[in-house]
Amino acid sequence: MKLALALCLMAVAAPWGSTGFALALGIAFALTLGNPWLKLTARLSRITLQLSVVGLGFGLEIGTVMQTGKESLIYTIVGICGTLSVGYFLGKAFGTDSNTSLLISAGTAICGGSAIAAMAPVLKAKDDETAVALGTVFTLNAVALLIFPLIGHLVGLSQDTFGTWAGLAIHDTSSVVGAASTYGTEALRIGTTVKLTRAMWIIPVVLGFALLRGTRERISTPLFIIGFLVAATTRTALPAYGAQWDQVAALATHCLKFSLFFVGLGLSREVLGRVGLRPMLQGVTLWAAVSGITLAALMAIGIA
Repeated sequence: MKLALALCLMAVAAPWGSTGFALALGIAFALTLGNPWLKLTARLSRITLQLSVVGLGFGLEIGTVMQTGKESLIYTIVGICGTLSVGYFLGKAFGTDSNTSLLISAGTAICGGSAIAAMAPVLKAKDDETAVALGTVFTLNAVALLIFPLIGHLVGLSQDTFGTWAGLAIHDTSSVVGAASTYGTEALRIGTTVKLTRAMWIIPVVLGFALLRGTRERISTPLFIIGFLVAATTRTALPAYGAQWDQVAALATHCLKFSLFFVGLGLSREVLGRVGLRPMLQGVTLWAAVSGITLAALMAIGIA
């Protein structure tokens, strides 16, 4: 098994390998051979993702980042509020238990697994409730990376529109960046910024639920978002090193492939076995509704 893993890592590192290929290879490995290193690969996925996001910041000017974040702010607020509301009613309709329903809704609305991990202590969710929500969102997140670029090309989305759509409608940062990077450089710039703007809402949303529930759990700040902003600021402050910053950003894009391979390794048969029918139906219906409505709205608005 170790030899097979080493061969897969070599394939991921090859210049012809895409982010979608890396994710699919990881899923195939986990479903056929299993993954006895789940905790290790989950940790490696987080580390490589965070390093990649920070590295991508060196490829952007801070003014561009702030402008994109400002332009997507209203979409983000409306999307988060709408998703949480629709998720609540879908949870009731499908008979999903309240904590699992809210965790799935939060993961869909904000930032996938990060939002679920932040929300679970506030809700005093049981381990199995958290595991089911993570499995549901994790599965759909992997699907999103593979099908979003296909849909984008099918309906002829511009890079601006695709990047905004991916940033607003895909669960985790890893798949947003992966899908956007396959679509184009501009899509990657916009998708990453919109997604990180959305991810920053973990703090106020979780704080709001903590006040409602009367809990006092400590809420951590996503430090990789701050790192991304610092990187973009550094590039802006030191423009003479533009070529070097571009090389760092290119390396970060390459590193992302390893993150997505490790994400795929996490989609094992054990993870899929934890997800029941009702949570999965809620997750699929909510995600399909959010993705479809967001895409229709962006196309109607006519983002360039």
